[in-house]
Amino acid sequence: MSLVYCDYIAHTIKQHILAVDEDKMLASVSPIKWDLHPEGGYLVTTKKTLEMTDKYGRSYRVTVEEI
Repeated sequence: MSLVYCDYIAHTIKQHILAVDEDKMLASVSPIKWDLHPEGGYLVTTKKTLEMTDKYGRSYRVTVEEI
């Protein structure tokens, strides 16, 4: 069995972004979103997504997925 580290990588990215944003360039960083089935709610893929907004109102998405 081979482990997939999408959770770990997404968590590390989020923690690092929050830790180094000393100039407060980001207004918000979302919780890590899982790729869940819209109706059934079960895990579709191991993909994880973070969304953030900068202090000027522009939105960004960071996606971590196995390739």
